[in-house]
Amino acid sequence: MNKIQEFNELHTSKELLFLGNAWDLLSALTLEKAGFKAIGTTSWGIANSLGFSDGELIDFDRHLGIIKTIAENVRVPVSADIEAGYSEDTNKIIDNVLRTADVGVAGINIEDSLKKSNGLREISQHCNLLEKIRIALDHNGYKDFYINARIDTYFQRQNPLMETIGRAKAYVESGASGVFVPGIKGHDEIKEITMNVNAPLNVLSLPGLTNCNKLKELGVRRFSFGNALSDKVIAYLEKKVGELMELQDTSLLYETGH
Repeated sequence: MNKIQEFNELHTSKELLFLGNAWDLLSALTLEKAGFKAIGTTSWGIANSLGFSDGELIDFDRHLGIIKTIAENVRVPVSADIEAGYSEDTNKIIDNVLRTADVGVAGINIEDSLKKSNGLREISQHCNLLEKIRIALDHNGYKDFYINARIDTYFQRQNPLMETIGRAKAYVESGASGVFVPGIKGHDEIKEITMNVNAPLNVLSLPGLTNCNKLKELGVRRFSFGNALSDKVIAYLEKKVGELMELQDTSLLYETGH
């Protein structure tokens, strides 16, 4: 079974897919060693590791290079976060998706928020993009490649539920394999989506939304923590480096229990 099939099956198995988010090869290898069944890259974490903020500020080739390094060195399936596709131009986005598939990942996250301006892409426009991406993948030997359509309504709308369900259904009809709704927290709203959308729902870890078993009960199929782990690691690094400078003493590097 190839990685794409393996990744698809992880979304339909008895267990919820708990995805580990990596930002470099070391974090990816550590997640794999711990037993994570699949790895998702975090664009935020990758950007931070290179000294940038999130938001497609890194050169796409450079971003893809890190994704490639991860995909080539872990045995578990990898899903690449390519934000909104790193272009405003449909053909360029499709090309970027194919180039991402070529480095050996099993799927992508692609979002409907605009990068050069505020707001979300028109539903029809985004559906058209998803359809074209699916056709291009099929024609290039990437049948069933996992397209996780990220819906940014919960970051940008006041009362997002109905629009989220509408977008989710439309995206799935247009070729998305599953939908990702970051920012959603309410258990009732999560259940509403899982009952109304016939595709795996991915939610993002947030304070108060952390338990895999609880999410599984609500019908969630995939759970990821985005940049939360990389943020924690960076904060720990900054704290320790600050202490080294302040104390002018390296003994803290040899303490156990931290």
